[in-house]
Parts: sequence; structure tokens; C-alpha cells
Amino acid sequence: MINILFIGDVNGKPGRQAVRTLLPSLVKEKKIDFVIANGENAAGGFGLTEKTFNDLTVSGVEAVTTGNHVWDKKELLAFIDGEPKILRPANFPESNPGRGHNIFEKEINGKSVRIAVVNLAGRVFMPPVDCPFKAADSIISSVAPSAKIIIVDFHAEATSEKQAMGYFLDGRVTAAIGTHTHVQTADEKIHEKGTAYITDAGMTGPFDSVIGVKKEIIVKRFLSFLPEAFELAKGDVRLNGVIVSADEETGKALKIERLNIKSE
Repeated sequence: MINILFIGDVNGKPGRQAVRTLLPSLVKEKKIDFVIANGENAAGGFGLTEKTFNDLTVSGVEAVTTGNHVWDKKELLAFIDGEPKILRPANFPESNPGRGHNIFEKEINGKSVRIAVVNLAGRVFMPPVDCPFKAADSIISSVAPSAKIIIVDFHAEATSEKQAMGYFLDGRVTAAIGTHTHVQTADEKIHEKGTAYITDAGMTGPFDSVIGVKKEIIVKRFLSFLPEAFELAKGDVRLNGVIVSADEETGKALKIERLNIKSE
């Protein structure tokens, strides 16, 4: 059995600090074998830079997924092609730099295990992109022969689209994990054919906020209907995510545990 930790959307400096503070003890306590984090908000709440990417990997993150904010920091365009640990949604245009999936090889329990990580973006209430279902179908068909463990980050807004993806992938991947809303759902489960699922893994960042932004700013925006500059909140920092335990021989999920840990 192997244990994979997926960390929900890391939001700005508070989120990165929570990963740095909590991850080492979490890995030891829960016997984590591989760590994935969604990092599309790691740089001040919008995008990913080389520094913020390095912050995550130095802390122990081994694969970084993204989403609709992936290109918010233009410097990522210059180095993503050379960094196999960063993924952008696979159903973005083929001309985009970077990659939508990758296979990571790691020695676990004395043997080499290949872990495929796939990044997809939703289409409902999101910027227009290619069909994530067709993209998933194509990628999984190509990686399944060489990697039993397949983890999918589906970065999407609509719960219905995420749930449909979970059923679509049941039995074909180890886990289908939703991201993007910054609000953790309580519907973690193992589907009938062995795929772990949660609609949204949640946010790693400040929870005394509206999805990570200072609550006063967002309340004022809703009341006035005028634009306001976003500013990250700082209080009640937590790490959200899930641990998926799986059989490395079959790729089937055995257990999914939801995490909501307060950072000191």
C-alpha cells in the first residue's frame, strides 16, 4: 500500500508557510510516500513563480498542478517547459508551453513505483477550453500501460461537472480530486470500481477570509458592485487536502482521508 497526499489550492504566502510548517510532520505521521499540491494561487493568490514553486518543492511537494490562473505570472512561461514537476491543464491549447500530465518514478517500500499525475480544467462557469472528458480519456489510455497509480486534479467550478468526471473515471484512475473553489467538500468516497473521489480538496491558506481574500474587501465589493483590489487575508491559516491510500499493484484506492489542519 502507498499513501499519496494531495494538498488543496495553496494560496499565497500564508499557504506556502502552512505547507512548510505542517508537511514534514504530516509526512512522518501519516507515512506519506508522494506529495502533490495545486499551486496555481501560490504567488500572492494569483499564479505561480519560480520562487513560489521552489518554496513548495523545498518543503517536500513532488508535483505541482495548476488551473485557470496558471499564466497569471508571465515568468512561468519562461521556465515551465524545463520543469517536469509543474503541470498545466491538459485540455488547454496544444500550443501552450508545459505539459498536462507526467509520470513520476519513485522508490517506495523498496521497489520502483510509477505515479501518473494528470491536470484538467473544467468548462462550466470557467474560461472556454477543450473537453476535459475527451482529454482525460486520451491521456489515461496512453499512461495506463506504464503507471498503475493515476491521480487526476480536476480544476473546475461546477460540482455537477466534477461529480460526472468522478464517475467517468471510476475504475480507470486511482483518484479524481476536485480543486478550484477553495471550499472543502465533505463527500470523500471510494467509488464502486475503486477510484477515490472528492468534489473539492479545499484551500491551504487563510480561512478568516472569503476564499482567501480579506473578507472586508469582498463584502464591500458585493455591496457596492464596484471593483476592489484583492488582498490576501492572514488569519486562521489551515492546510486542506486528502490522503489517498492505494494498492500499487492494481492502482485501486483503498481509503481516502480528508484533512483540515490548523497551522500554528
